[in-house]
Amino acid sequence: MAQTDFKKLGLAVVETELASVSILKQRIDDNFSRACELLLNCQGRIVVTGMGKSGHIAGKIAATLASTGSPAFFVHPGEASHGDLGMITSKDVVIALSNSGNTAELLTIVPIIKRLGVPLISMTGNAKSPLATEATIALDVGVAQEACPLGLAPTSSTTVALVMGDALAVALLQARGFTEEDFALSHPGGSLGRRLLLHVADIMHTGDAMPTVKPEATISAALLEMSSKGLGMTAIIDHAQRVLGIFTDGDLRRTLDKNLDLKMAKIEQVMTRNCITVDAHDLAAKILKLMEDHKINGVLVTDQDDRLIGALNMHDLLRAGVV
Repeated sequence: MAQTDFKKLGLAVVETELASVSILKQRIDDNFSRACELLLNCQGRIVVTGMGKSGHIAGKIAATLASTGSPAFFVHPGEASHGDLGMITSKDVVIALSNSGNTAELLTIVPIIKRLGVPLISMTGNAKSPLATEATIALDVGVAQEACPLGLAPTSSTTVALVMGDALAVALLQARGFTEEDFALSHPGGSLGRRLLLHVADIMHTGDAMPTVKPEATISAALLEMSSKGLGMTAIIDHAQRVLGIFTDGDLRRTLDKNLDLKMAKIEQVMTRNCITVDAHDLAAKILKLMEDHKINGVLVTDQDDRLIGALNMHDLLRAGVV
């Protein structure tokens, strides 16, 4: 089969699924709002369930809900009939996915769910199916056709169910006032977690690792301090540890153009005064943006009295995974 044929077939799938998702705009209705209110007011956990391909989508919806501030987990309906129903309590809300609405494993556990008094939200492609009619709230995720030319493999139907699940999760996220920091707390191992949880204090150099000289030090002495500490800069501080200025590799290049005697000239003659300083409690990601905006490679960290307490450069941010 020619490559252009594959492209044509792929585009047909995309167009079919786009059309199916587009119809969802009409399904974001009062039932959707009622489902969101039910989930928002849930005192327990949101239990998502489904068989086969719908089960895979259910698992993803549960994961998205859980990571966006709505505690949720997936229960396999087949296993539920053999003990896992004990995972569902009267304070929970159940979301059940079935394109046909006739999935035997789901219908088997529906009476138990209702006996517990647990609200049931169905997501089906048939509003008249047993699962939809038994549900507290029925969400319509029906499609005109599957992208599969045989009409057999769940394709458009699973995509639409997934998008409906995303709509629920994101609507709840915003209703809860869920923030980037909240998201990072449930993703501490990822790059987003590092960007939103890592503070300057976590990665800055302190104590003897900080490059410092007094204003009366010579430029050559300052260069030795910069070389030994390896941050590409040194702070110039007074006897009370207050920051008077900074001297960086860039300042050195500008100094060389002045033909000064590096062994005799004082660092206070060439240091950058009123330099940018940051707080130890600032997010590392915020400092990254500050450094990028000002085109600098290092910053000094000070306390409320402008006393030096730390220093860091772009390499520290790189090693921490913030960049």
